[in-house]
Amino acid sequence: MAEAFGTGLLVFIGLGAVHAAVLTGAQQGVWQVAIVWALGIAAAIYCTDNVSGAHLNPAITISLALWRGFAWSKVPQYILGQVLGALLAASLLFLIFAPYLAARETKLGVVRGKPGSELTAMCYGEYFPNPGSLPSDKRYSEAAHRDLESLVSPVQAFFCETIATMILAIVVFAVSDPNNKSAPLANLGPVMVGLTVACLISIFGPLTQACFNPARDFGPRLFTYFAGWGEIAWAVQGSLSWLTVYILAPVVGAILGGGFYRSVLQLPPSHTTS
Repeated sequence: MAEAFGTGLLVFIGLGAVHAAVLTGAQQGVWQVAIVWALGIAAAIYCTDNVSGAHLNPAITISLALWRGFAWSKVPQYILGQVLGALLAASLLFLIFAPYLAARETKLGVVRGKPGSELTAMCYGEYFPNPGSLPSDKRYSEAAHRDLESLVSPVQAFFCETIATMILAIVVFAVSDPNNKSAPLANLGPVMVGLTVACLISIFGPLTQACFNPARDFGPRLFTYFAGWGEIAWAVQGSLSWLTVYILAPVVGAILGGGFYRSVLQLPPSHTTS
């Protein structure tokens, strides 16, 4: 329940900022969206850490099971809670922003479920390159969309999501390490994790929409499939790119990040510095 609530909270706040930016022009620049994600993540961790450890991310859960001794028997229920929370958050945002979604589709000349409706589906699941890079004041053009796709290949996108999640996992392991004397004090670890995500969104958001969290992508993407977007929900470059880039890459990155921290950066409890 805590994982479902926490993941739902961070997705509701983060995707809420995406909705506001895409549909109303409320945010100016990627950093304004990124900092809202940061605060949403910090709030979610503060709300749930005492109950579940605030994983809020299947990739982090798997990495903690592999490197920190988290019980593998709990992994499926944690992931289920995370995906469910993200799906419910997407459903709530759809109820709130439905008229704005329809208005944007009309303005851009796209039909929900048809090519081009990625321009509204991007409020939920992710695509690469970021469809928001298309001119926001012009009607959808297949030619412009193809030109945009040439900028980021599936291999590039996989690499971006892997590296970004690796960095995130290293920070998560560092701030939660009881033997790390440099970890943030006064319970500021969640803020540092959130700010790390904000920095990564600022770098990778224009390329892959910055996932780093399989539940954050799959739950909302599954919602869009049933909410009228149909196959467009899965229409990322390459038939399985939604799986490789937004689910497998974050898991690989989190495993690499946790392993790197444990083998290279983590000091034994008895270590003292002069």
